[in-house]
Amino acid sequence: METLQEIDVLSRFLLTLLFQLIRYVLVAGTAYWFFYRLKKNEWFYFKIQQKFPKDKDIVREIGYSLLTMVIFSVIGIGIYFLRMYGYTQIYTEVEKLGWGYLVLSVVLAIFWHDTYFYWTHRMMHHPKLFPYFHKVHHLSHNPTPWAAFSFHPLEAVVEAGVLVFMVILIPMHPLAIFLFLIFMVTMNVLGHTGYEVFPKNFLKTWFGSWQNTPTHHNMHHQLGKGNYGLYFNLWDKWMNTNFKHYEATFEANAARPKPFEATTRLQEKSTV
Repeated sequence: METLQEIDVLSRFLLTLLFQLIRYVLVAGTAYWFFYRLKKNEWFYFKIQQKFPKDKDIVREIGYSLLTMVIFSVIGIGIYFLRMYGYTQIYTEVEKLGWGYLVLSVVLAIFWHDTYFYWTHRMMHHPKLFPYFHKVHHLSHNPTPWAAFSFHPLEAVVEAGVLVFMVILIPMHPLAIFLFLIFMVTMNVLGHTGYEVFPKNFLKTWFGSWQNTPTHHNMHHQLGKGNYGLYFNLWDKWMNTNFKHYEATFEANAARPKPFEATTRLQEKSTV
């Protein structure tokens, strides 16, 4: 019986790891192929830092991210045991709370993660914690999509903690967890693309004024502190941790030439 349980745990771990790898490689890989291969020259002028990282930086980002996937999977098995012994509020029947709550729980998870990330992120920037938790992630001064999960193992544990607390504190259906995880990896990769994808004046709209942009997080990687938020620009505004020149930098990045103009200018530059 114990052997069967061990096999079941192992199979669950491998399935969890497979899911983690697929979502990371699919989302980060697609973004990398699009921005750093397909549109590398055509969209160069949209790149926030007008240079490309070295191959060794990309290898490091992928290596640490794969290690993070293993740690996330181990913690996923921990959640499995927590549920087995009744410590979580994970439920499997949608009818129990309805589709409306399922959608609401995804929204709650996103806002909870945004808050959790801001404060744990800021905590890991404390001089006594930074070398042991967050330094690895900041080795990517000019990040690529592969850097989205490039964490030291200790930081990976902290990052995974958001889901542990979530399933303990609020009822979550597996579908809601899945949707949250897909949203999370997509937005995380977007923030690490190194390209500004939002249009000029985006921050001046009602919707854009409380969103984060690739410029926002790229500045954090460049300058080493400030701009601590994840999805939304709420906590940074409330705590006055936005860089003072963030909006001006965003406008400058977003106002760069359109693709056909950028291609022409890049060709002209290469002939000089």
